[in-house]
Amino acid sequence: MGPDAAFDLITCVHGLHYVGDKLGVIARAASWLTDDGLFAANLDVRSVRRADGTPAGRRLAADLRASGLVYDARNKRVSCRGRREIDLPWSYLGADNRAGPNYTGQAAVDSYYAVA
Repeated sequence: MGPDAAFDLITCVHGLHYVGDKLGVIARAASWLTDDGLFAANLDVRSVRRADGTPAGRRLAADLRASGLVYDARNKRVSCRGRREIDLPWSYLGADNRAGPNYTGQAAVDSYYAVA
């Protein structure tokens, strides 16, 4: 269930570091945009892990791009313009709040996913 209105701008500056289901938040935010709205968030793909604990890395970046999102690895930013339904082949399993500091030096949460 989403909001009753669409949004022109949705941003998340370093907030996804603390979220368990990062990919679920990204998918929902993209679906809440207006037709020309903008979504932008910081995302370090190293904090997204496969079920065995290995980093999602390039596979996740490729899947984000294939779904119509823009992933800028250098700036660790994911974005899209315009409302879209995102269907990533990643199923959320849970999170670990003992991940330690992320690239900003702040405590972070690692998110675990099964990959189809």
